Amino acid sequence: MESVTADAVRSAWTALGGDPAAVEAVDLRGPADVLPARLPVTDLAVACVAAAGLAATELARARGLDVTGQLAVDSRAVAVAFTSERQLRVDGTAFAGFAPLSRFWPAADGWVRTHANYPHHRRRLLAALGLDPERGDDTDEMAEQIRAVPALDLEERVTGAGGLAVAVRTPEQWSTHPQAVAVAREPLVGLRADAPAAPPRRSPPPRRPPLLPAAGLRVLDLTRVIAGPVATRVLALLGADVLRVDDPGLPEIEGQHVDTGFGKRSTLLGLHRHADRERFDDLVADADVVVTGYRPGALDRFGLSPEALRERRPDLVVARLSAWGGSGPWATRRGFDSLVQAATGIAEVERDPAGTPGALPAQALDHGTGYLLAAAVLRALTRRDQEGGAWTAELSLARTARWLLHELPAQGPAGPPTAVDPTPWCDERDAPVGRLRYALPPVRLPNGPRTWATPPSPWGADPPAWLPAGSGPEPPR
Repeated sequence: MESVTADAVRSAWTALGGDPAAVEAVDLRGPADVLPARLPVTDLAVACVAAAGLAATELARARGLDVTGQLAVDSRAVAVAFTSERQLRVDGTAFAGFAPLSRFWPAADGWVRTHANYPHHRRRLLAALGLDPERGDDTDEMAEQIRAVPALDLEERVTGAGGLAVAVRTPEQWSTHPQAVAVAREPLVGLRADAPAAPPRRSPPPRRPPLLPAAGLRVLDLTRVIAGPVATRVLALLGADVLRVDDPGLPEIEGQHVDTGFGKRSTLLGLHRHADRERFDDLVADADVVVTGYRPGALDRFGLSPEALRERRPDLVVARLSAWGGSGPWATRRGFDSLVQAATGIAEVERDPAGTPGALPAQALDHGTGYLLAAAVLRALTRRDQEGGAWTAELSLARTARWLLHELPAQGPAGPPTAVDPTPWCDERDAPVGRLRYALPPVRLPNGPRTWATPPSPWGADPPAWLPAGSGPEPPR
C-alpha cells in the first residue's frame, strides 16, 4: 500500500501513545482505494485496524507471550469488516439497513438528516413534526412538513422532543460551531491514569496457542449500535470474556446485535431494580474493563461514573464512547454515525452529482472509532500491568470525524476504485439464530485466531455471570 496509509497508521498509533517506530514492522497489504470516497476513508479504516493489532501485539508481549511473525493488515479484509452489517446473512437473508424515516430531507433552506431506526426515536421524530406515529411511515407527508421548516429550526425542534435530526453543514460551518470548537480541544484518543496509587498487577497468563493477548480478562460491555460493540467484539476475538449487558426494556436491533455479538455473551439487567443492581455490582467487582457507549452523564444516575465503578474495582479500566465528545453544548445529545457525518461536513464533502448530501462508503466513524476504542483498552491494560493505576479511555465519533476531515494525511490523485469481492473475507457457521455468513475479523495477529471462538448469543440469552476462570472454547485458527 502507499506510504500515505503508513502515515495514517502512524497518526493513529501516536494518538494512542504508541511508539511510532512500531509502525515500520506492520505489513500493509492490498489496494489503496477499497472504500472509495473524496475523503481518505480507506486510510482511516486501515489505520484504525492496524492500531488495534499493534496494541494487541504489545499486550501479548507485556504478558510474556512469544509473538513471532509480522502483523499483517489487508485493506480488502478491512473494507469487508467495515461493512460487516451489510455482509451478514442469517439463513441466507440480509437485514435491512436504515429505516424509511432515517434519511436526508430537503428543508426550507438546506438539508437535514434524521435517524429513526429505533421505535422510540421514530415516535419522537414524528411527534415533533406533528405527525401521528400510528399512521405508518408516510414519507410524502414527512417531506412536506420538513420542507416548510428551516434546517436549524427543525434540528432544535426534533432534538427538544428527544428525537434525532441535524442540519447538514459544510466543514466550514461546523468548524465555527461551539461543539466543533470543544471537540477540537479533545485528543483523538483520551487515555489517562486516574488512580496512580494502585499497584501494578500482572494479568494471569493466557492458555496455549492460538495467541490470545486478552485471555483471562473480563469485559463488561454497556454499549449499543455499532462503534462500542465493534470494540468489544475485537476484545472477544483476542480472548476476553465479554459480557454484554442491556436493559430489558430497550431491545437492540436484531441485525446489529448478531453482527457485533461474535465471541460475546448477552445478558439483561435493569439497573433501576435492586436485585439486578446488586448483581451488576458483583460483576463490576470481578471485571477488568467496563466499556460504555451512552451519552456523557447518562449512566451517572445509576452510579456508573468511573469513580463510582472503581469503588467496586479500584484498578478498573473504564472506556467511554460518545457521539459528540465529552465537552461542549452537544456533549449530552444523542447521536449516530450518520448524524455526525451530516453535522460535521462529511455529507457535504461527499455530496452526489444530483446535489443530495452524500455518505461515506461505510459507517466508518462507527467502525473506525470502535477499533480505536479497542486499541485504547488494550494499551490501558498494558500500562496498568506495567505501571499500575486505574485507566480511563475516552473517544467520540465527532473527534474521529475531525481526524478524517482535517488531520489525516492528504491523498494523492485518486486512482480507479477497487471493487472488493467479499467472499474470501467472509465465513459461515451455525449459530442459535441460524446459519450465518459473516465478515471475518481484519485483526490477524501472527499465530492468532482466524475467527471468534463462539457465534453470537441471542439477545439476553445468558446469565449475568462470568465464565469460570480458564473455561471457554478454543478459537478456530
